[in-house]
Parts: sequence; C-alpha cells; structure tokens
Amino acid sequence: MTDQAVDTGGVQLSGHAATEGHFLGRTRELKELRADIERAGLDTLSGKKAPRARVLLIAGRPGSGRTALAEEFVRQVAERYGDGVLRVRLGEPDGTPVPVERAARELLAALGRPVPPGAGEDDLSATLREALAERRVLLLLDDAAGAEQVDALLPDTPECLVVAVSAGPLTGISDVRPCTLGGLDTKSALDLLTRHTGSVRITVDPRSAEGLVEACQGHPAALILAGGWLAARPKSAVADLAKQLHAEGDDGSPLSRIFRLVHATLPSAAARILRLLSLAPAGLVDPHTASALAGCSIGAARTTLDDFVALGLLRTVPSPPDQYEIPGCLQPLLRTAAETHERPAELQLARARMLERTVRLLQSCRAITETDNPQAREKLQGMPQALRFATPRAAADWLRARRPALLASARLAVADGELDTLARRLMSQLVRAMVAHFGTQGAAPDLYGIHQLVLDVAERRDLPREKAAALLNLADVDAHTGRTAEALVRYRAALDAGREANDPYATGRAMESVGGAHLELGDYDRAADWFGRALAQRQARDERADAARLYGRIATAHTYAGRYGEAQRGWRAAAAGHRKNGDVAAAARALSELARVQEYAGRPEESLRTCQEAVEWARRADDTRLQAALQLRLADTLEHLGDPAAARLHRAAAERILEEEPGDRDPEPEHGANACEIRSTPAED
Repeated sequence: MTDQAVDTGGVQLSGHAATEGHFLGRTRELKELRADIERAGLDTLSGKKAPRARVLLIAGRPGSGRTALAEEFVRQVAERYGDGVLRVRLGEPDGTPVPVERAARELLAALGRPVPPGAGEDDLSATLREALAERRVLLLLDDAAGAEQVDALLPDTPECLVVAVSAGPLTGISDVRPCTLGGLDTKSALDLLTRHTGSVRITVDPRSAEGLVEACQGHPAALILAGGWLAARPKSAVADLAKQLHAEGDDGSPLSRIFRLVHATLPSAAARILRLLSLAPAGLVDPHTASALAGCSIGAARTTLDDFVALGLLRTVPSPPDQYEIPGCLQPLLRTAAETHERPAELQLARARMLERTVRLLQSCRAITETDNPQAREKLQGMPQALRFATPRAAADWLRARRPALLASARLAVADGELDTLARRLMSQLVRAMVAHFGTQGAAPDLYGIHQLVLDVAERRDLPREKAAALLNLADVDAHTGRTAEALVRYRAALDAGREANDPYATGRAMESVGGAHLELGDYDRAADWFGRALAQRQARDERADAARLYGRIATAHTYAGRYGEAQRGWRAAAAGHRKNGDVAAAARALSELARVQEYAGRPEESLRTCQEAVEWARRADDTRLQAALQLRLADTLEHLGDPAAARLHRAAAERILEEEPGDRDPEPEHGANACEIRSTPAED
C-alpha cells in the first residue's frame, strides 16, 4: 500500500518512520524539503501573515520511494513540532480516493477528539481545524489523489506543517512547490541491490550491475524485485538477470518488466496465489485470506507469503503477526496478471471463498464472547480449530487489527450493487462482532459506515426492504449515541420504506422505535400513541411476547406523564401477557414496575401486596438480583407504612441475597421498558 523504502533486510518501511541508517540516497531532495520549510511564501512577501499551514509536496510515481522519502523527512524534522506527527492515507490500494470524511475521522480519533458517528464532511473538517488550531503538528497526507482532499484537511494555522505525497501536482493549493522524484542515483541503487545479493556479485561484475540499474531506471520498487530475484538464486550472476530483462524488450515500465519476469519464474501454485492476492481487501493479507483465495491449507499459504516477502512482492506488517501488505505500486500489476491468467468465474469463486472465510471468522470472533450461551458454545465447538480464537482478548485483538481489511471487505461485498446472501451474512456478522467486542457506542462510527453502504445500494437499486433495515440500523446508532432527533427522522423514513416493502417486521419495529424516540424526547403522549399503534399490529399478527412487552412500554410513557391509572392498567396487562406466554422473569419485572407505580400513586398497601407477588415470581425465575431489589422496595414501603422492624428484616434479606450473588450492577431494576436493540441488516446468521 505504501511506496517502497528498504531496510537492511530489503523489505519496505512505512507508516512509522524509517530509522536512521536504513534510508538510501535522496540527499538533494531532503535538503530542498528542509529549505522549503523556511522559504518565504507569497503571503510573507506581500507583508501578510500566512493564514494556513505550509504544504510541502513530494510527487512521484508509485514505487518511486515517495512515501519513504516523506517518512525520512518527517523523522528528521519531527522534533520541531512539539504536538507530534499525524498520518493518514488518502488513497485505497486500487487507486480509489479515500473519502475526506473517513480521513478526517481517523485524524480526530488520533487526537482523541470524539465526534458524532453521523457527522458529515464539512462538520468533520471544521472540527479537525478547530482541534489543530492551538497545536504545532506535522501532518503527513500520503497518496493524495487531488487538491480537494488535501485542502479539506489543511490546518488553519501556520504553526503546522503538511507533507503531502501524490503522483502529480496539487493544482489549486497556493504556494506549493513540488519535490519531484526520479530514479535513485547509481551509487544508492547499487547499495540497494547489495542489501539483497551481498557485495560479491556486485563487485565482481560492476558493469553488469550498473547495466541492471540502468535497465531498472533506478526505480526503487523495480530494484527491490530484481534484488529479491537474485537473492532467491545465489548461483545466478547479475548479468543473467540483466540479459533476461533486455529480452523482455521495452514494453511497459521497468517495474512491470521485472514483475513479469518474477511472476513467470514462480512455481505455478505460487504464481496463482500471487495473482489472487489482487482480490485481498485493502491490500492486506493474512494466511487465512490467502488460504481461502487459493483453496489451499493455511500452513502452505503462510509459507508462500513468507517467500513473497523475501522476493519483495509483499512486506510484513509490524503488528499484528502474520499480516502482510501488498505494495501499492504492485496492485495494478497483480490485477492485470489475474485478469490475464484467471477466468472471471474463477476470480468470482475465489472472492466468494474469501468472504465466506471472513464470515466464519467473524462468527467465531463473536461466539467467543457468548460462553454462557449453549447455542454459541455448540457453534464454536463445531468450527475447525484453525477458525477458533483462544480467548475473547485474542478475538478482540484480531478484530481491531483486521478492521481496515474487514471494512474493505464490506465495501467489496456490495461493490457490484447487489445484496446477495453472502454479502448480507458478512455485514450481519461484522456488525454483531463489533458490537460484542467494542459496544454499540465504541463501534458506532464503523457501524454507521456499514449501514450507510447498505442504504446506498438499497436506494440505488430500489430495494425497500433493505432500505428499511438500513434506516433502522442507522437510526439505532443515532439513538444509542444521543442523536435522538436525527434518529426520529430515520425511524419515520424506515416506516415508510417498510410499508412500501409490505414488511410487517420493519413497520412494527419502526413504529415502536418512533415511540421510543418520542419517549426519549419527553413527548409522552406521542410515545404512548406510537407504542399503541405497534401494539395493535403485534396483536393482529398474534405476536404475544412482543405485545406483552409493548404494554410495558405504553405503561412507561404513562408513568413519565404522571398518568398512574393508565400506567397501572398497562403493567397489569404486561404481567398477564408474560404469565400467559410462560415468561416468568418478564412477569416478575412487570409486577415490580406495577408496584413502583402504585407507590407513586399513593397506594402503599397495594404496592406491598404486588411487591410480595413479584418476589414470588422472581424466586420462580431464579432472578436473585430482582429478588434483592424487591426486598429493598418492600423495606421502603413498610417504613412508609410505619413498620420499621419488618423493614429491617427485608433489608437484611436483600443484603444476604447480594452477598450470595456478588456483582457490579445496582440491584434496582431499571425504570421503564427496554429499548430496541440494534439489529443487523436482514441476513442469515
């Protein structure tokens, strides 16, 4: 993904700067860039203070070492910027520009600045500028596709410095003088080859070595592949490779010629794996991905990937282990090779295998968090050992490390505008795994992006059922992150889409959620009305469990509004419904809420009797926490009725229960009914 730089082992460095002694050449360019920091700009010459950060541009073809130069320059001047270095990549491996919204959100996350998950590009850009206003930061924008991306992220302070890396000029940003890269000088290029081949083959035939450098035009990425080819063939002379390159002719760039040669000399199985890596999401590969793409064992895939690293075709990622990255300059060459040598049906099958493997890993990742769920344990035990995680911590680390690739997989799954079964399962499992490990609020920005993908496809292809599901999910994220007004708008839109699709689940869910949003906003009359509409639909479909729950939500709205008579009727209906459905625990909770409302209504004797009944139901349900809460409520009621001795007995009973069943949560049950949980896109689990 990042352009070539080399360390002493001949592998690419990126992201977190190259260390001194590992960088080759570019002395003149580094000197020019340092001088450019101090150069008087147009504003200074006209007597004005510069309104924005200075932009230094490093321009060059992919594989020219432009990112390596940027990282070395950042390393050399970083101490001038006391508030640190921020990095963000503005291009996908396939050349697609990264949306400004995503880039700004990543930078704000690095600054520890929380932003709402649904914030738009303008809001995020403004928030980023505000966050950088009082800081002295060096900002590295890698692989910028155009001036618009860079301009949207520019700090409004001359105390910051921006280093942009791009293939060409950034027309539209004032006072930018590009540092344009060509090939390495001959000495640096020979040093690069020496790191792969050792010094003997270079020194015994310096003319052939210089000829090889000339054939590669000093292009770092081409030289790395040449060095990898020679390192894998210790008995081959440099002249042998130079001759083969000349035999390739002048068709294409030096990098494409050496890549074709390396590809042609690979064993057929390895060459096929290399070509299929062009399908790897975000250019990130691990043994599972390679194994699924090629249909081979994980062990064989790992060995082949390590061989590719030695050849310069891949590089290892420092963390986590067993993850590799495809250099961005090789991505188009891999795609061309795949399209030339593989049939479209084979590529489609390989992509399906990869997505299916991803789905199963996500299922395993989520199941490890549900060890108290017999079905989840059974599903986990039925999976191959290679797909299981040792601990929840290991699963969370994998999910966090693979996040860019997983989100890219989601984009890949819907890229063709379809929402087939496999794509739906992937989206569903990704959402559930993220919520299981990071919580709804922690995963909210990523969840927003996933659901927005589905919504875009649903709107483009006029799929009302999928549109309703996506709107419900987006609204749920809004609701869980405090954007209730925005959630209400989406819930109403989901209701319209559900009605258009004639989807009773979506319409009922949307009506209940509209009621929940009104409840949160304090509009209790509308909340009760919408809960009533949802109740009527559930009753018409004979959905008794949901109907009983909705009686409780209606009662909650009446309680908040101070209409205790209606609230009591609602909780009685809820308790009766749960009893009829055999849900003992829910019946106990409904009776507990009824007792609370009776106390509010000034009927302590009735509250006492109802509370005692609730205790009995809680015992049947084996809900010790609810039993403790009800004992405390009985104690309060008895004190109100003038019986402190009995109250002490109930408090002591509550303490005994809590000692026997320790926990962190307050034993008092929540007031009101539960909110709707976030639901994934309609999919097979």
